[in-house]
Amino acid sequence: MLNAKKMLDTEKARLIETLRTNSFLTRCRAGQVSLDELKYFLVQQGHYSAFFTRYLCALMANLPSNVEVFELAENLFEELGFSGSDETPHYLIYRKMLSDFGLSLDQNEPTSATRNLIDTMFAHCRNPQPSIGLAALCLGAEALVPAIYSDLITGFEAHNVDKAAIWFFHLHVACDDGHAETIENILVEMIEKDSAQMNHIIETGQALVAARSAFFDAIERKFQVEQADAVA
Repeated sequence: MLNAKKMLDTEKARLIETLRTNSFLTRCRAGQVSLDELKYFLVQQGHYSAFFTRYLCALMANLPSNVEVFELAENLFEELGFSGSDETPHYLIYRKMLSDFGLSLDQNEPTSATRNLIDTMFAHCRNPQPSIGLAALCLGAEALVPAIYSDLITGFEAHNVDKAAIWFFHLHVACDDGHAETIENILVEMIEKDSAQMNHIIETGQALVAARSAFFDAIERKFQVEQADAVA
């Protein structure tokens, strides 16, 4: 019998490990990324995450039934601040973080790699085959967040940045595992009904991790060029 959950968990762990070998995240864990580079990341990440509710809406439009829509709606409600609690909408928390660092999305245009990450996520979320959109949001985003953001937190802590200033990352390390699990449970049901879906899911995860790795590379490359110019 196909153990869909075990296969998904194995693939998720492999993708996380693959992404964490990226030089930018490796340097974050080692405390070697400059604060200016981290600030530049915040702006580029802001461009990507500004579309998050639209990624989610595009995906929800292709789900097979209202059951799956309702399961994902909790994530959407949290982002928009409609979860029934007094929690501040996540996009406002991110906006405040940018402001606290003296940043805004107008400060830098999205790089070509940032635009590619946005386009890649949108293309997969809009795919009429719902398992592809679900895989993009799960294996290509939510499941990666706790590991990525933990590395980023380490990078900021190396510069003695206060926890409150990067609360957005701490919040998502805690909550996105639950979001990933919700989506993963839907994917498991789809794989159990049609095992061929697994290949599409794996390919989607790999495509999103590749786009995200290129996104980090572009940030790192900008600062390598600037350092080289400064030396010259």
